[in-house]
Amino acid sequence: MASGVQDSIQSDEGVHCAFFYGTLMVPDVFYSVCYGTKDVPDAVAKLHTFQPAILHGYCRRRVRYADYPGITEDEGHQVFGTLTTGLTRANMAKLDYFEGGQYERRTVTVRLLKRVGNLKGEGNVEGEENTAEVYVYLNKNDIEEQEWDLEEFRRDKLKYWTRAGYVFEDCDPKDPAKVAGES
Repeated sequence: MASGVQDSIQSDEGVHCAFFYGTLMVPDVFYSVCYGTKDVPDAVAKLHTFQPAILHGYCRRRVRYADYPGITEDEGHQVFGTLTTGLTRANMAKLDYFEGGQYERRTVTVRLLKRVGNLKGEGNVEGEENTAEVYVYLNKNDIEEQEWDLEEFRRDKLKYWTRAGYVFEDCDPKDPAKVAGES
């Protein structure tokens, strides 16, 4: 197993759950961020579950000039996303770095969906509650009024987010989990 993958699955602090509502809903993007490749070994893939869920009291919108969304608190709305389990401390550190200073990680309560309805949430059947970490967008001035579209992202942008060897801006190409120039 590659050392980056091995480092990411080790943890001395148990496991975490996170609610993803944008690019990280796509397992290939999640694996690329947490393990440096979209093609992880089966043993690593089995560590995580991805379940449809809903977060009440927030609204998801497009971030201006970006491929990804942000959520902000809004009592009258709900956000469809994915509850992902099996996250280690190392995974959470990589996710924190990936989200950067534009987001704040918060603990929220989400509801699993027994049945997923339409894009407006009509027909959703909610199930049990779970506590999860979520990344909330901080600068409301950068949020557009338009809803972010997962299918548009999959169709038009996904290929750029999961290509082999891709290193996010300011990352050290030899270790994408670190900022270039940092020790």
